[in-house]
Amino acid sequence: MSITTRAAVLRHSTDRQPFAESRPLAIEELALQGPGPGEVLLRIVAAGLCHSDLSVVNGDRPRPLPMVLGHEAAGIVEELGPGVIDVSVGDRVVCSYVPSCGHCADCAGGHPVRCAEAQAANREARLVTGRRPFNNASGAELHHHLGVSAFSEFTVVSPLSLVPVPDDVPLETAAVFGCAVLTGAGAVLNTAVVRPGEAVAVVGLGGVGISAVMAAALAGAHPVIAVDTVESKLESAKAVGATHGVLAGDEAVEQIRELTRGGVAVAIEAAGHPTALSTAYAATRVGGRVVITGLPHPRHEIGVPIASLVAEEKSILGSYMGSSVPRRDLPRLFDLYAAGLLPADALVTSRSVPLDDINAALDRLHSGAEVRQIITP
Repeated sequence: MSITTRAAVLRHSTDRQPFAESRPLAIEELALQGPGPGEVLLRIVAAGLCHSDLSVVNGDRPRPLPMVLGHEAAGIVEELGPGVIDVSVGDRVVCSYVPSCGHCADCAGGHPVRCAEAQAANREARLVTGRRPFNNASGAELHHHLGVSAFSEFTVVSPLSLVPVPDDVPLETAAVFGCAVLTGAGAVLNTAVVRPGEAVAVVGLGGVGISAVMAAALAGAHPVIAVDTVESKLESAKAVGATHGVLAGDEAVEQIRELTRGGVAVAIEAAGHPTALSTAYAATRVGGRVVITGLPHPRHEIGVPIASLVAEEKSILGSYMGSSVPRRDLPRLFDLYAAGLLPADALVTSRSVPLDDINAALDRLHSGAEVRQIITP
């Protein structure tokens, strides 16, 4: 049995702007097949618009098309497929965009974001069950985005993608925990394992970067230096824990080195751009750690001086989804939010954006005017 749902469909990638005029995302009525074995029907309450979505729209991150976009979301469980025992109808949940099989070596070893089965499903734009439950008017399948496809009134997901949300956390805020907070905070707390008193720089102040700033302050880092090309974002970062703001440019590295007497112990690259990585690497002291969270176009490669890497004993660490274990880390992060120690509401710069306005929202995201806009299907 299927239901009808309105959804944002990307049929062709384009970087032609403004997106409000080129309208790469079409709002369509689709048929959504009900949940099969090991699947859940989810009513989307809130979906964050992330740079990873923009990267699919403009072609920086090629994906199979046509696709129902959106991967950062929270909602209500509406129906269970056969065999589902992890969640119940009525549960408030947040989505993780990397499900896990639970039994491979990486999952069993505490690294579910490396799950080969889940990564294959995401790469092939299907659920881990193998299905693509969205169909257009002619009955053709549409691709699923990172196991979520959140820019839709309803979607079908694996329960392995879901984590319960406490009653005291608003779903419009909980949505950003599934990507921005988990990735940024995880890069600081899990990948870099920042220690109290270590100097930290965060390069790129989108949702992931601001989350990294919050986590660095929470971890007791000092100073916490925020770096971006947009001056207003430096002030936003200071409001959530950054001690200094540095405008990205030719003098940024020198300023960071002066502030820290030689460079930071940890630099978080959160912009997904080679220039940001160069800044992060150059601003790191001898023996420091550079953590890369941004996902640029696949053609981009790392260019670092090998002699410096060896002689200065620097480390370059990749951090996918903050090296997180969602079912372990998200409850902890929700508790920190409820205690007032992780001000994630600061990420949400626009709430209740209608699905019909999503192309204009892409323009605002691209311009740097917004950190996280919450789409309300």
